[in-house]
Amino acid sequence: MKDLLMTKVNFLDDLHARVQQALENSPVKDVEKNVKALLQQGFTKLDLVTREEFDIQSQVLAKTRAKLEALEARVTELEAQLKKQ
Repeated sequence: MKDLLMTKVNFLDDLHARVQQALENSPVKDVEKNVKALLQQGFTKLDLVTREEFDIQSQVLAKTRAKLEALEARVTELEAQLKKQ
């Protein structure tokens, strides 16, 4: 039984290796490379930003928004003081 199992495992390993080799030698690899290159060119033209750049700008925006809210509250406070005088 154990020999039968090992034979099946060896067969599957051999089959996997042969399929992998066939794919590497086929035009599928060239098509994959060409599609990746086309997609990369398309993304470059879209002028996209990286996730890291996006996260940094989100943090800057959050800080700016917090400062703006604090300034708005201060202006409201000062306006109220002026009305009291």
